Amino acid sequence: MPHLTSTTAGTASTGLSVGLGIPGYAHPLVAPLEWRQITRPGTPVHWAVLNVSGGPGSRPDPHCLEAAGQLNNAGVRVLGHLDLTHGARPFGELISEARRYLDWYRVDGFLLHRCPTERAMLPEVRRTVTSLRALLAPGHIVLGHGTHPHPGYAEHADQLVTFSGSWSDYRWSQVAEWTAEHPPERFCHFVHGVPRGHLEEALRIARWQGAATVWFTDRTDRGGRTDPWEPMPGYWDDIVSRLGTGVSE
Repeated sequence: MPHLTSTTAGTASTGLSVGLGIPGYAHPLVAPLEWRQITRPGTPVHWAVLNVSGGPGSRPDPHCLEAAGQLNNAGVRVLGHLDLTHGARPFGELISEARRYLDWYRVDGFLLHRCPTERAMLPEVRRTVTSLRALLAPGHIVLGHGTHPHPGYAEHADQLVTFSGSWSDYRWSQVAEWTAEHPPERFCHFVHGVPRGHLEEALRIARWQGAATVWFTDRTDRGGRTDPWEPMPGYWDDIVSRLGTGVSE
């Protein structure tokens, strides 16, 4: 386990400019408003994940093709969703899915969901990332750990998701000391169940812990029965305004 501290990166990151990383809305046919909102001028989106059907699907989807094209035209980086299932997915399957994402949707990179965190799995993840970079040239790789991994993973990705979970856990979370060796642009936090009244507090935690890419939503997983990332947050306009104007009180 990485050593945790409640003070690492605090002073250095309070003036941090934070933007959005969107883990993946529902299918564009089901959530057309959500996908259109991402392309609004001035929306501070670092990237958005395209998850067609737990991956790229078995054939090109016209609705996803349209959504990906609109994001590209708006200058938004589009990432394909690759599920590593904590290291259980065969290497060949992952590369095959990556090729389909690239051939059909012209993605700019990948989010490696459920990425392992253990040191023992590092060589296999490094192999996967190296192969993806050879296809992307260079592209953007995000490792979706959801918690602090072994620090060696930071050498092989553009960004790491070091928190993914509920607001009740996030507000008491701590940051691993080794993250202070890297700039905030290397880290992402996904938090669900954030009440509107605590949105600014959540943004302060992200800045304080040194995460430049976030996704905060008031949606919840309802005991694991729903995906809180699929709908748009109820306070979408509020969070876009706060991030767009650099509010950091």
